[in-house]
Amino acid sequence: MRLAFARLSHAARPPTRAHGGDAGYDLAAAETALLGPGERAAVGTGVAVAIPPAHAGLVLPRSGLAVRHGITLVNSPGLIDAGYRGELRVLLLNTDRSASFEIGAGDRIAQLVIVRVESPELIEEPSLQETGRGEGGFGSTGR
Repeated sequence: MRLAFARLSHAARPPTRAHGGDAGYDLAAAETALLGPGERAAVGTGVAVAIPPAHAGLVLPRSGLAVRHGITLVNSPGLIDAGYRGELRVLLLNTDRSASFEIGAGDRIAQLVIVRVESPELIEEPSLQETGRGEGGFGSTGR
């Protein structure tokens, strides 16, 4: 499989993997931003990608930014459909209650993971097959 991309600005850096077997491609900021405590911002990467048919892109937070600075994604994971050809923008959130976080052009701000997407036929049924879990949801398996 190939993942075509285009740089939309001179500040754009191509998606890169730190190690050959890594699942995610690092996405870098193509602009600067300052996130105050509790603030969020849509930060441009200056990159567009052509996700192959029957696939999707998931934009995920970088664990180092999360643990060291409390930076995460508002809509984690962000979903990029195969038909989208616009700039990848990352919706960052500063969860720190007291410290601001400055993003510089070229800083790695998120990861892009490409996944296969199945499109099952939807079939409406009057009821669903019973399971051992049933309707047990949040917290139903205990602590």
